[in-house]
Amino acid sequence: MKKKLTYAFGEILIVIVGISIAFSLNKCSENQKNKAQKEQYLASLKQDIEEDKAQLENNIKDIDKKVKISTELLPILNSKDPEKGKKLRQVYLLAQLTNFTPKDFTYQALVNSGDLKLLDDLELKKAIERHYANYKMINDAYKRQEIINKDYLGNYFIYNTDYDLMRDGKSPFKDEKLLKNMMQAIRGSFMFKQIATENGIKSCDSILKILNKKA
Repeated sequence: MKKKLTYAFGEILIVIVGISIAFSLNKCSENQKNKAQKEQYLASLKQDIEEDKAQLENNIKDIDKKVKISTELLPILNSKDPEKGKKLRQVYLLAQLTNFTPKDFTYQALVNSGDLKLLDDLELKKAIERHYANYKMINDAYKRQEIINKDYLGNYFIYNTDYDLMRDGKSPFKDEKLLKNMMQAIRGSFMFKQIATENGIKSCDSILKILNKKA
């Protein structure tokens, strides 16, 4: 009887040890899989943010140029400048929109899939979420300028512009006082975009520095 109990206990012990080993191996395999997936996410995030930074750096050049143009045009409007007709053609450059379309595919995949939990570093997770929250402020600034162009400048071009005068080298704009007031608002919207874009570049630099340490 004693031998049977010893044998049975031995069998149970072997089963328990086997289950423990299998569980440990499975857990190890799962951890390795999660680690590989996390590294893939971080590499993809880094690539997305590098592309966003490049886009913002190109944008800031264009926005700086438009701030300069709008600043130079303000004293010309409603003045007797003999070259007014030629100089005011730059107004049309201000109507061209500078857009920002963030590459947030990886971040959206992390959030929507629930894989954000793979980022077990709390500070890293907070930094990533803070960075993408900054994009909302950038888009708000860009949207403000888009609305001004669409609702005000676009309508002005339709209802207050005589393009026949442009062919004669004259200013085509009928109500220059109104355009000057609009130009103040347009310049302000460009300055908001300028600040938001500069902050976006700084945010990209900050999060890339953290991601490079994790690489």
